[in-house]
Amino acid sequence: MNIDTLGGERIKYLLDHKLINDFADIYSLKEEDLIGIGSMDESKKTTIQEKGATNLIQAIEDSKNIPFERVLYGLGIRYVGEVVAKKLAKHYKNIDGLINANFLELTQVDEIGDKIAQSIIDYFSNQENLSLIQKLKSKGLKFEIEETFLSNSLEGLSFVVSGTFEGYSREALKKTIEDNSGKVLSGVSAKVDYLVAGDKMGPEKKRKAEKLGVKIISEKEFNSMISE
Repeated sequence: MNIDTLGGERIKYLLDHKLINDFADIYSLKEEDLIGIGSMDESKKTTIQEKGATNLIQAIEDSKNIPFERVLYGLGIRYVGEVVAKKLAKHYKNIDGLINANFLELTQVDEIGDKIAQSIIDYFSNQENLSLIQKLKSKGLKFEIEETFLSNSLEGLSFVVSGTFEGYSREALKKTIEDNSGKVLSGVSAKVDYLVAGDKMGPEKKRKAEKLGVKIISEKEFNSMISE
């Protein structure tokens, strides 16, 4: 979880000296548990003193405020780096949604291929990993996105964005959709409610949207939806 001054060597020391059994136990440590601990490297004589222990306990407490995507990254799921963790957190909103996702659902998330999807399935199939998550939850770590919306005018609606726009960059338009409680998907499918069509939109997306009965709207029509 990227806790200041608590590196791998000190965590190994805590594990080897039975001060913790897993990472979640770090959140139960007290200052007296930390005073005097050092490094597993015998050549390093530095140990934690009282002030250092106080600072470390505060750093551990502060780590409870890191956002969901960084907690997810910190779980160490194979192939789930910072970028992928952010995309998963944004898509599923909370850890329970991710845990319950099946292989096909995972591969429909932007940039999640078969290898990453299988790694996620494997991780959450391990009972020890699920127990660790429950312990971390009980210690107060964040396992859901804390969202604030400008409005709920697009609640329950899914959008795909294609082309270029006069009043938005593509990323700004996606953010506007999400800020108004809508959901942005990466490709046209039966799950999409609207395709927001800009200039130079790919003809294949248009054909697919028409075939599936997805409503195609302009930038102006989209703006009307969020101003209602």
